[in-house]
Order: sequence, then C-alpha cells, then structure tokens
Amino acid sequence: MRLSAQGVRAACTLLALLPVLPAAAAYPERPIRMVVISAPGGTTDIMSRMLAQSLGERLGQQVVIDNRPGGGGIVSSEIVSQAVPDGYTVLYTHTSFSVMPSLHPRLSYDSIKSFERVSLFALFPGVLLVNNNLPVKTVPELIAYARARPGKINYAAGTTGATAHLSGELLKSMAKIDIVHVPYKGTGAQLTSVVSGETQFTFASVPAALPFVKSGRARAIAVGSQNRSGALPDIPTVAESGLPGFDVSAWNGVMTPRGTSATVIERLGREIRQVTTLADIKERAAVQGAELVANTPQEFTTYLNGQIAKWGKLVREAKISSN
Repeated sequence: MRLSAQGVRAACTLLALLPVLPAAAAYPERPIRMVVISAPGGTTDIMSRMLAQSLGERLGQQVVIDNRPGGGGIVSSEIVSQAVPDGYTVLYTHTSFSVMPSLHPRLSYDSIKSFERVSLFALFPGVLLVNNNLPVKTVPELIAYARARPGKINYAAGTTGATAHLSGELLKSMAKIDIVHVPYKGTGAQLTSVVSGETQFTFASVPAALPFVKSGRARAIAVGSQNRSGALPDIPTVAESGLPGFDVSAWNGVMTPRGTSATVIERLGREIRQVTTLADIKERAAVQGAELVANTPQEFTTYLNGQIAKWGKLVREAKISSN
C-alpha cells in the first residue's frame, strides 16, 4: 500500500514526536510518606514500622514514617485527605478512624469519600480483665454482679472513642447494665487501676493483658473479638459467653487520598498482602497481639462502612460525647 504525500508527512511528524513523549512512570520512583495516626512507641506505631520496612523492601523505595497523633486520628486524616493523590502519601490508621464521624460530625473530610481504601493490615482482640477480688469468673457472672449494683461498677478505659471505651460501652448496651466509664491516660494506669481495685474491670490488648494474667494480678474472663485469641486459647469470647454479636477488634489499615489511581492502589495492596504472609512478620505481629489480615479495597470499604455504622449507632444510643 502506497501512502499519499499527505500521509507520508503525517507519519514523519508522528515519528519526530515519539522521542519526546514521556515514558509511563514506574511506581514508586521516590520514597513514600506513611502518615501514622499514633505517637511513637505504641502498638499501632510498632505495626506501622513493621509494615513500612517490609513494604519498602518490596517496593524498592523507602517508606518513611511520619507520626501525626492528635484528635483521635483527625490530625493524620486531615493531612492525608489534603495530600496529592499520587501514591506518595498514605495513611496508616486504626479503629478511631471509624468512630470520629459520630463524635465529630463536622470533620473537614469525609471518612469514606475523601479516601481510597487499600487494605486492612491487622486485627487486635481485647481481653476482658477483672479485679481478683471481684467474685466473678465469667461474663454472665459479671453481668449479674453489675445488675445487682447499678451505677457502682467502674470500668477503666482510655479516652473517649478508644477501643477499651467502645468495648465497655458495647457491653453496657448489650447486657443492659449500668456501669461507669473511668478514663485514664495510658494503658499502664488503666491496668493498675483494675489491679488496685480502683476500678473493677477493663478491656486491654493481649500484649498489655498477658503479664497481668500470667502473674495472677488480674483475671481474664473473656476476649472481645469474634474469635478466640491464640495467646489465650482457653479464654472464651464475650459472644460465646452469652452476648452473641459482641465483637470489638481494634484494626489497623492503609488508605490513600481520594483520586489515587487504581494501578497504585493495586500495587500497594498486592505488596501488603505479600507482607502478611511472611513468617517473621507474623511472629513479630503475634508479639503485639495482632492477627495479620489483608483484603481488597472493596472488602475494606465494606468493613469500614460497617464499623462506622456500628459505632455511630452506639454513640447515639449511649449519648457518648467528645466533650
């Protein structure tokens, strides 16, 4: 087939332009900033660094941790929601992300629309610990004891919206008992209050609870997650102890700003899924009481919507306030 003179000129023009067309960028080409919801040192921070190191090795670029605590996660969420959606700023967040919309209805971002979900990374069961002098060894006994003493049983927890607080309020709602939330700054103070008898019970993470259980300073009567904890296999769940449907697992997950390309999200998600299969990561996560889990963006979105609805309902019914 012979080209016309006009066709030849068009082809030559196209060929002349080809060398200056940019090649498709390979992601990532530079370090990635991981904005972490919590301060350095806690379980969430430790887990984020664990993921960042392995993720960086797999991506061939450093993943730099940027701890931005504050406002129950509002600070870190605002930063990422306003970032350029190019895959170089990601959010490592936890359970409070799904509670803040109910406690602060005028957030500067939308917890669903302002972000793209990448994947969950870990779930953390809580342990229901009671003071040794409390004459209860099961959840039904605790409920009966509290019902006989309305307003006189205190449970220790952290700030409003913390996992221990949500666990206590969910127990209060589902069991229809009148118990009092006593806030403490830090898990150590929270657990010490139970051991001393200042409060009667608390929900604590597995790593925090185990030393108290093993030393006999407090009694574990249940775990708050859907499934039993591998660290305490003989301890039943709250659900199987008479409150079916009770499920409070703290979670960690990764998100990006709205508008991040599907290609970038798929790459990040694929590598996170691979990290969760690594034996050494599983072992290190187990020390933190974590069950590694990875899912698709769609599954994460469904999970998050469920969490937001669940805690929103509890916040409204229990009239929980951030003030």
